[in-house]
Amino acid sequence: MNTKRTIPSDEDLTAFIDGELTADEAARIESLMNEDKAVAERLEFLARASLPFEQAFAPLMSEAPRDKLETMLAAIPVPESAKSGATPVYASRRRFLGALAASVVAGIAIDRAVLAIGRGFSAKDENSEWRAVVADYISLYTPEALAGPVPARDDQATQLAGLDEKLGLSLSPESVSLPGIDFKRALLLQYDGNPLAQLAYLDPETGPMALCIVRSDAGPKAPDLESRRGMNVVYWSNGTHAFMLIGHAAADRMAAIADGVRGRVAA
Repeated sequence: MNTKRTIPSDEDLTAFIDGELTADEAARIESLMNEDKAVAERLEFLARASLPFEQAFAPLMSEAPRDKLETMLAAIPVPESAKSGATPVYASRRRFLGALAASVVAGIAIDRAVLAIGRGFSAKDENSEWRAVVADYISLYTPEALAGPVPARDDQATQLAGLDEKLGLSLSPESVSLPGIDFKRALLLQYDGNPLAQLAYLDPETGPMALCIVRSDAGPKAPDLESRRGMNVVYWSNGTHAFMLIGHAAADRMAAIADGVRGRVAA
């Protein structure tokens, strides 16, 4: 008898969370979840990631090479239970996961409007989980995603001003400039209901880099270094905010860049 189990994909697990599977498919995943700790942990992780895919990726889909995306998405199987429904294309997270995968293959810039985690925003989670979520996101960037001209100083200042009000910061193009690295854009995201600033850069030597900031009352912390998703992360905090600089540059170079920007970025 063949006892080998088929581990469900993230797409199947997401469909399970959204109630899109047939009764038999759902029962199979429930059984695997009870028998396999790895499946249970992955399901828990995906369940915590409450991402409004349709709203977040609407601008992306409007700019994407639609013919290529539609061809690739046509190859994604649709459950029998979904074929008879009236759900429009891209109306579910499952279909948006397919669109996201196709977009990454096509080298399209991906900007999520929200990064949300259901767990409480405690000091313990601040020290690791938010950085893990950001690292997952930044790992999707390619140099092509950040290609294009550097915004003019006035445009940079306008983008940064949108962050100041939400995070209680005072940022200027000069304060967030990184030596030899091009500033590309400033985004206001969200982590567990809290505003998160992401400043995206393109290093001509190593590729995408980002400076990310969230509010934090965990108290000051001296800079420290870790590795996530094949990237180096320098993180620190002051009395009001937590910071992380993440990129593919060598650890000593990342530390030097973080040391330079740390004294210039303050509430």
